Amino acid sequence: MADESKPKKDRLKYFRQLRDNYRLAAASKPALGWILAGIFLSIFAVFLLIGILLDMWLTFALLGFPIALLATTWYFSRTTMKAAYAQVEDQPGGAAAVAGAMRGNWSVTPAVAVTRNQDLVHRIVGKPGVVLISEGPPSRVQHILSSEAKRTGRYVPDIPIHQIQVGADEGQVPVDKLQKTLSKLPAALTPAEVTAVRRRMDALKTQPMAGIPKGPVPKSAKAAKKGQRPR
Repeated sequence: MADESKPKKDRLKYFRQLRDNYRLAAASKPALGWILAGIFLSIFAVFLLIGILLDMWLTFALLGFPIALLATTWYFSRTTMKAAYAQVEDQPGGAAAVAGAMRGNWSVTPAVAVTRNQDLVHRIVGKPGVVLISEGPPSRVQHILSSEAKRTGRYVPDIPIHQIQVGADEGQVPVDKLQKTLSKLPAALTPAEVTAVRRRMDALKTQPMAGIPKGPVPKSAKAAKKGQRPR
């Protein structure tokens, strides 16, 4: 009985996630439903018209349906991601939430350094080594970012340490480009080495996570991530 109910629960979970993603995206784009319908019908109609002209309407209809569905799903996923990024962009801890939603062997420790102005430094351990990402104006975060890099280097002296400033100022990485920036970093560690470095970094004492909201920030990024997973 338990095995039979699991697929049903999985389907319900998927549809709830789809509903939440739609609500998230529609909040920033009220006409989303009409846009999605327009994309699907336009592409399907083109294939159907070509099929009618070639007297192969059934073949082109069967070909056009999955292509139209794929294009509609792609647009929906992109819209959901943009809405999620916009929601976390101005929230303290948003960069950590976006990084934590990445696929792969990434370990994110939020707020390893915090200032009274709510400038933050988060630590990520992955194949590129240790990545420190900051939130806050460049004039304030560079000092705490460099200090944290020196402190980290004492624990893992032979591991690459990358520094990334997240923000909207010149020279900073926008939050919606963070995942892409992280994925472009060159790999330096094996999966086993990543685990070993993460355990060593766990020994570092972190400052209190002051001022980081626990509610919608991580949930939005995770919801958008699940919305992109192929089913």
